[in-house]
Amino acid sequence: MQAIKTAISIEKTLFDQAEQIARVMKVSRSKLVALALQSFIEHRNNKEMLVQINAAYSDEPDATEQILRRKSRQQHRRIVREEW
Repeated sequence: MQAIKTAISIEKTLFDQAEQIARVMKVSRSKLVALALQSFIEHRNNKEMLVQINAAYSDEPDATEQILRRKSRQQHRRIVREEW
């Protein structure tokens, strides 16, 4: 994998916190920033996927699905009553 050098500007307090965490984790600042950026991107991708999943399931069930759900609930109630 090719590494690319870049320069960023951050507040000193954030830099100091990152420096401390990098020391504790025994990784370079570059590695810490790469890990943080990778985690941020994964989190963002997961949020986007959740939005898409919610959109796919946001519509109301059609008549056939409603009938199947009703029959499934009735059958489940019968099974539960018989077991108890």
